[in-house]
Amino acid sequence: MSTIDFQGGEVLAALESQFAPKVIAKPKPEIRIKNAIVCSFYTSDDYYKGHGARLRANLEELGIAVDLREITKKEGEDWAAICRKKVGFIAEVCAANPDKKVFWIDVDCELFSIPDFILNSTADIIGFQRGFSNPTKIGYENRGRFWEPCFWGINNTPQARKMVQAAADFEKVATVRATDDFFFEEAWRAVSPNMTFQIIPSNCAVDKGAGTLESHDVFFRFGSSGQVENFKNKVEQHKGNKAKKLLNPKRELLELAKLIEEKLPEKLSVRMRLLVDASGITGFLTGKKHNNLNNQTINELVKAGKSGDLKKFNKALELFKRKVLPNRYESAAIKVASSYLAYSAKPSKEKLNIAWWENPYPGNYGDWLTPFIFNHYTDNKIIFQGLTTQAPKKHLVSLGSVGRFIKSNSVVVGTGVSSFKHALNPKAEYISVRGPHTAELLLKSGGPIVESFGDPAVVLSRILPFTRGETNGRVALIRHHTHLQAPVKLPENFDELSVQISHPNDIIAFIEKLHEYDSVVTSAMHVMITCQSYGIPCALVVFRGFEDYVHGDGIKYSDYALGAGVKELNPVAIDPKIKLSELEPITHEIRISERKISEVEAAIKEGIKRLNK
Repeated sequence: MSTIDFQGGEVLAALESQFAPKVIAKPKPEIRIKNAIVCSFYTSDDYYKGHGARLRANLEELGIAVDLREITKKEGEDWAAICRKKVGFIAEVCAANPDKKVFWIDVDCELFSIPDFILNSTADIIGFQRGFSNPTKIGYENRGRFWEPCFWGINNTPQARKMVQAAADFEKVATVRATDDFFFEEAWRAVSPNMTFQIIPSNCAVDKGAGTLESHDVFFRFGSSGQVENFKNKVEQHKGNKAKKLLNPKRELLELAKLIEEKLPEKLSVRMRLLVDASGITGFLTGKKHNNLNNQTINELVKAGKSGDLKKFNKALELFKRKVLPNRYESAAIKVASSYLAYSAKPSKEKLNIAWWENPYPGNYGDWLTPFIFNHYTDNKIIFQGLTTQAPKKHLVSLGSVGRFIKSNSVVVGTGVSSFKHALNPKAEYISVRGPHTAELLLKSGGPIVESFGDPAVVLSRILPFTRGETNGRVALIRHHTHLQAPVKLPENFDELSVQISHPNDIIAFIEKLHEYDSVVTSAMHVMITCQSYGIPCALVVFRGFEDYVHGDGIKYSDYALGAGVKELNPVAIDPKIKLSELEPITHEIRISERKISEVEAAIKEGIKRLNK
């Protein structure tokens, strides 16, 4: 009987085994980076646990070893107490990996890659400087602490490990209430005279630097749970030698203005906003130190460019070059001053005041199309009028989503809006607007009915009648200037062109260059409009994770298309690691009709005529 039971059991087990669902073991991630490990931890709450799962997948995709742990938050422990545990944890990971570099990353941050200059650094410590600042603001004169603790690397050198162990030993006995960066800073100060260190450029972090095409690749994105502000002044913190709370009256006034605006009835709020914008107060309150320029000679050079004073421009430039090696901001200002001069120093005695968005230096292609286009239709000097400053003289407002800054003495040609949030000035002279959405907002704002539509950039093919010959078999990528820190990786047959141009010669060369390519991929609307003016195949995109970087709610794309009489296209989100399979279905060859170009050209000429009256 027992034999029969045994055999039956075997048969049953065999059947269960045959029909049971197969459990496929998940393959271990391939470790391609052999000399380093990344560590972090997280608690079990939804925010940190979700980021933990994302970070693990992120690091495994990069092929680096990971020590990522979920820790238990004990009763009575707050965020500061959890952060303090990083000290012992990092020391433990270092001890367990004596032959590897150890990188700590906050769990809500993200790595797009780990550049060679970091993986192969010989420095004892590598990281971002506190506040993601740059080398001109290094050290304790400007910051209470030296390092930004969200991502930093510890080499396997004796001095690096000595610092980590010193921090851990101090944390065990210290009675102060403090977070991890306090203890690491104490250890750094204690042993740093014997250490080498390397600072990662702020441009390598999303939103923390300039994001130029010439810098190292962007590889890091900072995450913030908001807890730092919650615990400010509640835990022990270091103070810089000059760490004083600086009064910022502009910031205080701006906050007060926003508060008042929120409390007012909508109609009164709209009227007040129009008044404030027209008076130049908005520009004063929101404007930062102009393009990071501190050199008085450079500021004089820009002023000379705007006013058309060629003699003063040349004198200031000669003086500057003899005394200073320009930094990137000063070089950009010199370029933009030359661009102003190209329009303002024309031989005519007559002047045409035109407003456009001048920032960021050295200029943005779409914004600087304004003087470029109007310059073709007038011999007058073109004098820059700031959009956010007072406008004592009658002036033109044209390309861009700058409708909010239209003033009572503006002549409007083809201007649009990026949302319906701000009313339009009903007293201006409206020749045309970008599209029917802007016209609808104007009517709701108490303005006139406008039925002439079209972005002035559609006339480019008439101004520069280039023809496309045989193309080069490649694709051009042109990013919106706010997307310059997206971690873009180009396929082999791609080239990247920059929109950061302003001089008319550079604009001509840029448009001519577009004609060499099979197609264009862009996140800049006026690059797309340029392509549609000539019939160059183009894909309008945005990069995943950067969808909100272009100002507005997206209405401008529909407004433009309806105004130009072309198919409506909205930006399609694509992987920053560009894949051809994502681009082929969204690349369209669209050409604006000659009839529409003529209509827009007529509006441009009428705008100039009205201004010259």
